Amino acid sequence: MKPQLANRVHTLTPSTTLAITAKAKELKQQGIDVIGLGAGEPDYNTPQNILDAALKSMNEGHTKYTPAGGLPALKKAIIDKLQRDQGLTYEPSEILVGIGAKHVLYTLFQVLLNEQDEVIIPIPYWVSYPEQVKLAGGVPVYIEGTADQQYKVSTQQIQAAITEKTRAIILNSPSNPSGMIYSEEELTEIAKVCKDANIWIISDEIYEKLIYGDAKHVSIAETSDDAKERTIVINGVSKSHSMTGWRIGYAAGNKEVIKAMTDLASHSTSNPVTTSQYAAIEAYNGPQDTVEEMRAAFESRLEIIYPKVQAIPGFNVLKPQGAFYLLPEVSEAARMTGYASVDAFVDALLTEANVAVIPGSGFGAPSTIRLSYATSLDLLEAAVARIDTFVQSKWQEDLL
Repeated sequence: MKPQLANRVHTLTPSTTLAITAKAKELKQQGIDVIGLGAGEPDYNTPQNILDAALKSMNEGHTKYTPAGGLPALKKAIIDKLQRDQGLTYEPSEILVGIGAKHVLYTLFQVLLNEQDEVIIPIPYWVSYPEQVKLAGGVPVYIEGTADQQYKVSTQQIQAAITEKTRAIILNSPSNPSGMIYSEEELTEIAKVCKDANIWIISDEIYEKLIYGDAKHVSIAETSDDAKERTIVINGVSKSHSMTGWRIGYAAGNKEVIKAMTDLASHSTSNPVTTSQYAAIEAYNGPQDTVEEMRAAFESRLEIIYPKVQAIPGFNVLKPQGAFYLLPEVSEAARMTGYASVDAFVDALLTEANVAVIPGSGFGAPSTIRLSYATSLDLLEAAVARIDTFVQSKWQEDLL
């Protein structure tokens, strides 16, 4: 019997990230030495003090249901973190704890959007933004931040995209996949546009602790009282504390929106995992030295690997300010090595050079690839050397 699936699932675009990952795993199972640069998670274990807190909570019997929107103690830890790091003041009624920032975003779109409501999504974007908007009945409206714009969008572009159906804009700073950061001045101007248009701001700040050089992370909610009122901040412990598998994220913002999200969560998830919540309390309340150690390690890798990637023929890459990704433009390399598209070039890198990278088509930037440097320096250098050798061996001068 062929199942008749709901119409909403037919709108979904398969994840290019998962497809590449699955193919890389298949090759590894065949005994092929594949180096994966697709990882979207730190290559460090969760810090020991957090592991100890989780075990302690279980041994003390904290293994039952919690409130749907999160433990009061975790909400307080999040409130304290937002005050400490951003100078933002929230009440417990303005905080929702969910099963990872991804599901928090999903829940937000479900309560915020009606059919055909539009959400402005800057390109390049994280792969799940448009899919989640579509699942909520909304319509993604794309505006492109080019390499010349440091992969950021301007207020003029935002203004031109706003219609009477516009409900919200998503900002991700630092960005996945580009690693670029919006400055305080840029965010202030964007907030003014959103105020004039009376639209929501969804600010994904999951990479806020991974900042390099002289760059500074600023939440758009910090820029004015109005910006704070219309911004839903999305964050969590996944990237900052190497807790991707613990699945704890949160939303901070308007209490009516948060109440609606909490009500929906009570029918969809019951509550975030209890043990994970106790771990997250320790992550925010405990020592933060491991957060800085991890950030410094990523910055060190970036300093070493960035010039090597930039030197590959046909690669052009901006130096990221945060996160742990490089987003080189590689359309010239693909063309000069005889491939009709960057996706085909990526496939060849995997099957011939045995390096797994993510094609930029999944992020709305088909001329790029995403390389993660959330892996050891030895593997990074070996992978970049393989890519360089592959490109140079296939470079065809007669295609110039």
